[in-house]
Amino acid sequence: MRRRFILLLPLALLGCGGDSGGEADSGAASVPEAALRPPDSLRVLDSLTPADSFPLPDSVLEAEPTDQEGEEPGPRANEAFPRPEHVRGIYLNAWAAGSTRRREALITLARRTEVNSFVIDIKDATGFVSHTSEVSLARAIGATGEIRIRDLPGMLERLKEAGIYPIARIVVAKDPLLSEGRPDLAIQDSAGGVWFDQDGVRWLNFHDRRVWDYHVALAREVAAAGFPEIQWDYVRFPDSPEAFLGRAVFPGSDGRTRAQAVRAFLGYSREALAKEGALVTADVFGVTTSYRKDVGIGQLWESMVDQVDVVLPMVYPSHYWTGSFGYSTPNAYPYEIVRKALRDAMSRSALVEGAGLVRPWLQDFSLGQPAYGAPEVRAQIQATYDAGVMEWILWNPGSSYTESALMPKGGLPSWLEPVMRVGGEVVPISKRFEVLGERPPETTPVPEDTLVLPGLVVPSEMGRSPSRTLPAIPIPDTGGVRPARPTSGGGRD
Repeated sequence: MRRRFILLLPLALLGCGGDSGGEADSGAASVPEAALRPPDSLRVLDSLTPADSFPLPDSVLEAEPTDQEGEEPGPRANEAFPRPEHVRGIYLNAWAAGSTRRREALITLARRTEVNSFVIDIKDATGFVSHTSEVSLARAIGATGEIRIRDLPGMLERLKEAGIYPIARIVVAKDPLLSEGRPDLAIQDSAGGVWFDQDGVRWLNFHDRRVWDYHVALAREVAAAGFPEIQWDYVRFPDSPEAFLGRAVFPGSDGRTRAQAVRAFLGYSREALAKEGALVTADVFGVTTSYRKDVGIGQLWESMVDQVDVVLPMVYPSHYWTGSFGYSTPNAYPYEIVRKALRDAMSRSALVEGAGLVRPWLQDFSLGQPAYGAPEVRAQIQATYDAGVMEWILWNPGSSYTESALMPKGGLPSWLEPVMRVGGEVVPISKRFEVLGERPPETTPVPEDTLVLPGLVVPSEMGRSPSRTLPAIPIPDTGGVRPARPTSGGGRD
């Protein structure tokens, strides 16, 4: 039979409208409300003590590795939400997670496709906490004034029924509510008062242990409610021009670099959340996988990867500067950009004992040309696999995803093959190496009747942890990687 190359078609229309409600799922059984009540120790935040009362022990700044080279970190057991073999997920903003209709549509998407995990906003860059938190400082600053997930136990129970692995996303350094309600926790201005960046935004002082304790308290609360994994976002310092940063004052820094402060927070939070049985993961700029020094925000790959269970670089092609990896328009080369960025990540992690897994954020939104659809999204997923990484998360700020880019739950019959963008063209996925003029790496034979993606190069180490020895696949690398500043179109940091 002649093979036909077609684009994966949606199996059904995804009804994710503009519902911004926060109603609970009336059909879901609820976890007892007591499960959400934090231990009394969380309430000490009523009277936070000065940062200098919390000296950082050497064990935090120089944590001992916990895993042997070549082994995956040992995920802690969670009976309600066992970790999938490979996490493949999508992001749900708090409104989508709290809306029964939106959430059910996304659960249906997961049921039909390879998606098995949801990243859910617990606290986003507005500073609002999505659920009715009992953390006293959150209530004092008004962070519980806009509840978006009205029945967090019910939502978790529904995800448990659906077999979906939930991840709690918590934004740290960008919190206008906390920085306004507690200006002493914000970065200070040398001229007096609170420091503002070029956009008029206050930032929390990442050197301040009290900032850490607030976010760890929120994380412990949702971990106790059932979330098996905490994902930190905005674990960094502001990416502002020197004209603005020159006025920034960081009380309590005590000579520590920004990278040391970020490392210390991650190690501190990981130790604290180990008691709750929760994994700790962190989002980082995509540029950190390739840039060999801190670009000023405190994110240095080698300083972070052994302090988390998983590190998530945001390798959105649209967010790379002109000339990155030798491409004048990185957005038009999703396969090449993502593969190169993740190969750099894997190569660098291989040199760090106890390095966490790599799980990239991939772009399912349009920002510039070409507009992103199934070929562009699938290209990034394939690039992830070809770099030796088996996990990924799709980002769309409105939580609306391209189902035609995703594999059906049972795989594909042998006569179907999706297309992808590579080399500036949209081609069948099995032609990607031919387009690039490369020789495919050695593969493991796959039976013809197996329901897998035709043309997919199956690494010989598939089924085990990704190999730390990567095949030699040349990619143009004539241009340097410059720090990629996120824009407001579709990404975030």
